[in-house]
Amino acid sequence: MSRMGDVLAGFHAAWEFESDSVLIRYERGLRTPKLLSALGERRIPLAAIGRVTLTEGKRGTVVLRAEPRPGADPLMEAAAGQLKEGCDPYRLVLPAERETLAEYYADELRSRLTDSGPTERFLVDAPEAPLSFKAYDGKASFDGRTVRYRWFWTGASSAKWKAGDQSFAVSALSGVEWRSPEVFEGHLRLLRGEAAPAQADQDPATVVFGLGYGPVHESLPFAAAVLAAVRGRGSTAAVQAAAVPAAAAPRRDPADIAERIRHLGELHLAGLVTDEEFSAKKAELLAEL
Repeated sequence: MSRMGDVLAGFHAAWEFESDSVLIRYERGLRTPKLLSALGERRIPLAAIGRVTLTEGKRGTVVLRAEPRPGADPLMEAAAGQLKEGCDPYRLVLPAERETLAEYYADELRSRLTDSGPTERFLVDAPEAPLSFKAYDGKASFDGRTVRYRWFWTGASSAKWKAGDQSFAVSALSGVEWRSPEVFEGHLRLLRGEAAPAQADQDPATVVFGLGYGPVHESLPFAAAVLAAVRGRGSTAAVQAAAVPAAAAPRRDPADIAERIRHLGELHLAGLVTDEEFSAKKAELLAEL
């Protein structure tokens, strides 16, 4: 920008204008949407911005928005248009009396934009791993190379229990499908280039959300990080990371194994697991001790 380091502060966020980017710092507080608080701050390269708008907001406010180019931001790509307006990380809400100042910065940004079309790669950094969150039927974790699902006996379907806890290397994935927990049948599905069960609760590559499980501020940054790793796995950094041996899986808590075997026995008695499946899964669990 013409005056590097200028800051425009609004409700819940402040934009700092640099020569080649906008650094957005989000407030932390009870009134700030949880997603914005979780993001903390994000640097948006000007090359990632396709359009800038300034519109009238609600109750005496104006809204400055930088619209990212398609494919520029893994967070917005994973969200796929499902974010509520108040959670949009590219909106800056200001008092109406600051409209003239906002218009000045909007014009400054517009004068520096070079392209509005799709990008060939992500230009905005994804949230950093490790990341994890609790879904309704399991815990999902991501260390930058591997996504792991650990099923909860209180929520996982018999199909997922039969399949066992899951590990997915980034190199085996083709993408992610995030369906907001704020709508019916919210879930995070890992795409592997093969047909998956239609029902999320039957798919071992999917964790199911629910009331209080997989909230947007936890599951969306997770999905964005995985998506960025999948699309960037051909880069030198990704190749080097993939070459690092994964740490040995930690030994499981014996009490946890015992609880899983007990639940497996309940499924067996209910006729949902065959004798062969029960024996094989029990042996697999005991081997983790």
